Amino acid sequence: KSGVVVLGTAQGERAILLAAVTKDLTDRFHAGNIIKQLAPLVGGGGGGRPDFAQAGGKDPTRLDEALSAAYELLGAGSR
Repeated sequence: KSGVVVLGTAQGERAILLAAVTKDLTDRFHAGNIIKQLAPLVGGGGGGRPDFAQAGGKDPTRLDEALSAAYELLGAGSR
């Protein structure tokens, strides 16, 4: 199976974002770049490898916004 997964959760007063990309899709989607674009939305930063990345932020109230942005970002990459 192949795919891209972006997860977000609140841990206390922190936002946590994770992105994973199967190796067959890393030529189209880079997990580190996805996270770098989403992390500022939750007031944080992050990065990682082409297949896995993570970020932390200070504003968990914006997780829904970040996950919606991920949906839009991934939809744009699939065209």
